[in-house]
Amino acid sequence: MLKLYDCSTAPSPRRARMLLAEKGIEWETIEVDLRTAEQLKPHFLAINPRATVPVLVTEAGDTIADNIAIAAYVEALHPTPPLMGTTPLEKARVLEWDFRCTMEGLMAFAEVLRNSSPHMKGRALPGPRNLDQIPELAERGRTRLAWFFEDVEAHLKDNDYLAGDHYSWADISLTILFDTARWIKAQPGDDHPALQAYMARMRERPSYNL
Repeated sequence: MLKLYDCSTAPSPRRARMLLAEKGIEWETIEVDLRTAEQLKPHFLAINPRATVPVLVTEAGDTIADNIAIAAYVEALHPTPPLMGTTPLEKARVLEWDFRCTMEGLMAFAEVLRNSSPHMKGRALPGPRNLDQIPELAERGRTRLAWFFEDVEAHLKDNDYLAGDHYSWADISLTILFDTARWIKAQPGDDHPALQAYMARMRERPSYNL
């Protein structure tokens, strides 16, 4: 059985949980307490020197410590239902929108949170090394996130899903971004009706509550 090093309160491993659930795959959860910095303890650094979750452990004992790599691995082993696209263009669109969700959305969110939260003072980036906060990056992150939600709103006016005609890995990434934006009080409101309608559909999926 697959094992997933997880943190139930963190957005990043939630992406892996939703992926596995959408695929109908059973897995064993190993909780890593980020609140007590368990990810920086020697026993976890031996598993992932980058000190991040999620980490997927395959049945052969190999470790995969990045969400997009986990998605590619799981998709290759369990292609049905397809979450990474089936045609060359669909595959490209899924990766394109996942990249945008990550770089323009989730990274912008992280800029705000990690450079403004007093709980992350001296921990402006994840991983084993410490960096001081830069308040100006928090301001920039809010602007970038607002721009990205504007772009997504325009796209979803004519599309039911983010990267094609079917639910995909990109929709998982956008769902996580939408929900975690509330942490920094940047969640889209009534001026994003297409995005709100989209999220109402996403909340109906069983994997949403993981």
